[in-house]
Amino acid sequence: MKLDKTTKPRKDRGVLIEEGFPGQRLRVLPVPQIRAALASPATSHLLVTDAGFFPRARSHGMTRRTGIPQAIVIVCTQGTGWCSIAGTTHRVGPGQALVIPPGTAHAYGADPDDPWTLWWMHLAGDDLVDLLGVTTLTASSPVRELTDPFRISELVDESVRALEHDQTDASLLAAAGAAWHLLSLLASERSPQSPRLSAIDRAREHLRKNFAEDVSIADLAAVARLSPSHFAALFRQQTGTTPLRYQVQLRMARARELLDTTDLAVATVAGMAGYSDPFYFSRQFKALHGTTPLRYRGHAKG
Repeated sequence: MKLDKTTKPRKDRGVLIEEGFPGQRLRVLPVPQIRAALASPATSHLLVTDAGFFPRARSHGMTRRTGIPQAIVIVCTQGTGWCSIAGTTHRVGPGQALVIPPGTAHAYGADPDDPWTLWWMHLAGDDLVDLLGVTTLTASSPVRELTDPFRISELVDESVRALEHDQTDASLLAAAGAAWHLLSLLASERSPQSPRLSAIDRAREHLRKNFAEDVSIADLAAVARLSPSHFAALFRQQTGTTPLRYQVQLRMARARELLDTTDLAVATVAGMAGYSDPFYFSRQFKALHGTTPLRYRGHAKG
């Protein structure tokens, strides 16, 4: 399955693969609906026109000699790929985001030996150029290392789930909201960090690297070099959530990735996500996602 809306390559693009990837998710708005949404006050500012998830996308690639009207955002969570843009070829690896501005000629593809797993979306709208400008990601500098790749990929997932639900105005608005949040996070990634925020970043990085381990507030406060009470208050102020819930988000993001990209048993997925009790994991998963791990897996691959 390709990232554009045609099943045959046009003269301005070459496609390296014609079929889909096992476990992929893909939603593409019809062109008439895109036109209508861009004329609507609610979705004219930012619109997700296409979004998806491609696990282990072997032989995946695209060449567009004149670009497309939308911006392309690709978040790599595993494996590697590459992008050629503005005369330079960039490597794209795990924990990195790639942004290709509208109307920019480009080519990209998966590494043949270690193909990337990617979440992606195409964006349009009246405010798109300004939002991209704030991120400072350009054709000459299109790749960014992410401090929180799980959170960024979760936002693409939110857009995909909104469009999977249906393609009503409400769902388009929900997908756009997640995309707006994603661009805001990309913008904040490049901002100079204050000493206090750097302390929280250290704790978040520790959680990301050890999300499957039991970590206490005292442990995280020590990493941040703050008192436990000060750390907990500052963490919530900077992230909008508690350290425990942040760890749950990381664990569930890992669980979803394993459910989407492997055939591992739910008990094995639970263990790899940091849960020693698979029944507790299933209850937590259902509380957060509204469905069981097995039903989620069936929906994701259906």
